[in-house]
This record gives sequence, structure tokens and C-alpha cells, in this order.
Amino acid sequence: MQLFDRLKSLLPSNRLNVSKRFVLLHEAVSGTMSNFYQARDRQTNQVVGLKILDAKKTAAVEARLRGLNKPSEGDIAMQLRHPRIVETLEYGVTTNGSPYLVMEFLEGPNLNTVLMVRDACLDGRRGRYILEAAEAVAAVHEAGFLHRDICPRNLMLTNQREDLKLIDFGLTVPAKPEFMQPGNRTGTPNYMAPELVRRRATDQRVDVFSLGVTAYEICTFELPWPRGRGDGMAAMSHDRPPVDIATYRPQIHPALAKAIHACIEPDVNKRCPTIDAFLRMVRNIPESGDR
Repeated sequence: MQLFDRLKSLLPSNRLNVSKRFVLLHEAVSGTMSNFYQARDRQTNQVVGLKILDAKKTAAVEARLRGLNKPSEGDIAMQLRHPRIVETLEYGVTTNGSPYLVMEFLEGPNLNTVLMVRDACLDGRRGRYILEAAEAVAAVHEAGFLHRDICPRNLMLTNQREDLKLIDFGLTVPAKPEFMQPGNRTGTPNYMAPELVRRRATDQRVDVFSLGVTAYEICTFELPWPRGRGDGMAAMSHDRPPVDIATYRPQIHPALAKAIHACIEPDVNKRCPTIDAFLRMVRNIPESGDR
């Protein structure tokens, strides 16, 4: 079915003419792999998010998995339906050959921006954000995928910063043996699990690790290891024991601290085994200002 949909999208009549279909209101985000716009759909008058991928860069990334019939980002995103995941409405190819996705437009900042400025909106909400992020990752895993890029940049705060949603499935792969073999090192370096950095076999625990690092940063504004410059070298330090989270946040609930440290265990065999296990550890922790 995926092959049929891809072949169908190659037909000129099925390609998206962006300017004919959408009014681009403004460019919300410009990334290394895509451009993202707030747009108004001329057909429905709905304001949506329009993500247009760079065709060459997308092909280069997917070439790492050549021969495995990897689903496209659009294929994957359409299968993920959960309140904590951005809703994808449609996907395809534009008239100039670029893959695109149309999704709900999320009004609000990403978590990385909030952490950088130490926004006071985190006060009293840390536990909720961690729980909601974990619920989103659990839904990805339940659908049969690895996200492979869990980090604050891919978590959006919406509804006046009351809710959190997971975005960006550009590096997501099926949780099948052929996609978890050693060698495919992709992700955001500061949040990458040691086994991924060292090009070893992977599984859902790469997302457990990244979620744990993200939760640690939500609580402390710091990372468990020295922050890198984006060159990937910082991730190599993940084989060392992390700084005790209580060093940065003495008032943290002990059960939450224990759960986060279980996720960021460098030895994959000692790490919290699943997101569901993490959720069981944190779901009943009382919400309080010290989280």
C-alpha cells in the first residue's frame, strides 16, 4: 500500500501546487532539513502547519536505510494518533518534487526555547510536562516505531503552555530488526544514547534515554553531562556516570529523581527497559512545586 501511494504521488495531477492551495502567512521555523510555515488552506480556510522538506537532504538521510523500504515521514506521521502528538492531516509531494506534510498548527514555543530562557511557566508544571512527553513517546512505541530524536526542540507547548505535544518524525523508523542494526547514527547529539553514538544495535531504549535526558533538563536547566557544541563529541561522555540530579535540584521528589536516573543509565542493559515502565514509576508521584 505504501508503494502504491508513493507511485500515485508521482503523478503530476496528484502533486501539490503550494501557492495555489495555500496562503503562506509566515515562516514559523527554518531547519536544516525542511521549512515550516503557518499557512491558510484556500479550500477550507483552516490555518495549518505546512512542512516542506528539502528533497535532496531527505533522500540523503533515507539512503542510509537503502533497500529496507522505509516508510516516509508522512507515512509514519499519519499512523500516529494521540492527544500528545501533533496531528498530521495529509502528506505528499509538491509540484517541484519536495515532500510535504500538512498538520495542525501548534500555537506556542518549543520546550527548548522555554528552557533556554528559564521561563517561569515551568514552575508547577515540570511533572506534567515530563508525564505528557512520556505518554507521547509511549504512543510512538505502541504504534511500532522508534522516534530517535526525542529532545526539547521536538516538544511543543500549546494551549497557553498548558499542554505538550511531540513533533517531527523525520528520523523515525519502524521498530523492526532491520532498522535497528548497528551503523545508523542520527539524532541530536546531547540527547543520543551511547549505543546509538557508538553505532551499536538499538531498540526502544534509545528513546527512553533521550526522554530521560530531556526530563533531567526540564527539572534542572542542565544536562547530566557537559553540554556539547553540536559536533557529537559531548554524546561520547554519556558512558560516564551522570551528575546526580539532586545536585542541581535538591528539592526534587526522590521517586522522580530515581525514575529519571533509571532512564539515563549509560549501560543499556541496566536502563529502564520501556517508556511504560517509566510511566509506572512517575504517574502517581504527587504534583507539587518542588518538581
